[in-house]
Amino acid sequence: MWLERYSLVLFLFVTTCIYSQSGLETFLKPSDTLNKARRNTVVISEVALSSAALIGLNELWYADFERSKFQTINDNAEWLQMDKVGHVFTAYQLGKHGANLLNWGGVRKKDQLIYGATLGFGFLTAVEVLDGYSNEWGFSWGDVGANALGTGLYVSQELLWNEQRIDVKFSFQQTNYASQRPDKLGKSFFEQVLKDYNGQTYWLSFNLHSFFKDSKIPKWLNVALGYSGEGMLTGIEVADNQLLTTNQRYRQYFLSLDVNLTKIRTNSALLRSIFSIFNMIKIPFPSLEINKNGAVFHLFH
Repeated sequence: MWLERYSLVLFLFVTTCIYSQSGLETFLKPSDTLNKARRNTVVISEVALSSAALIGLNELWYADFERSKFQTINDNAEWLQMDKVGHVFTAYQLGKHGANLLNWGGVRKKDQLIYGATLGFGFLTAVEVLDGYSNEWGFSWGDVGANALGTGLYVSQELLWNEQRIDVKFSFQQTNYASQRPDKLGKSFFEQVLKDYNGQTYWLSFNLHSFFKDSKIPKWLNVALGYSGEGMLTGIEVADNQLLTTNQRYRQYFLSLDVNLTKIRTNSALLRSIFSIFNMIKIPFPSLEINKNGAVFHLFH
């Protein structure tokens, strides 16, 4: 009797798991035709989340700083342009996933690009307007240009190739600069990921097989070109010198391999969704760094 009960419970458990997984797979699979319920869910969710994020920023972040009349600033010379490259990355990723969500709802390609891919540009421009009314910052046309570049990089590839052959990716490693200026570069690990430009690297990751369709190159293999900066405690070098630091700030360029997770073959819609999200992260590989001091080989970047 115990064995029969155990077998029955095990059977029901396995059946439930299979059914749940099957239901999740069906849910995650993009619709072949317009699914109005999914489309409406995506649109309402994006509007609600974007509005909540902007209201939260206005009340929780900007409220701590003095407000001012709308002002613009020219910060294009700061942080070795790492902040601008960060805007390109963010706009690209928000646009990419905005379009993918509409694709899940069966929305036609043209509308994906018009209403989905521009999600990042619209949201980041709204944040820029909030900056414009803060005495601490200001509206930066350089940031807006970087946002447009990130959005344009996604849209242009879809129009030209109907696929993303070049991905914008991100990687991070902790540095000792954050401990010297924790107020600017972050105290905790997660703050440093966002604030310490010395530890950030942004990559253009090229999928080789997409450019050479008839080759035997693995579809998942990418070559990545990276950009970063070193020796920055503040936005501009003059301010660093006022801190009596001996750090030398300089640009870094990297060459490395990468993996395109979305090209890994799988029949699982769940795995495809997970791969699509984590594909924004550059997979660690050996890399060659070139800077003003010469060339450096990194065994694990």
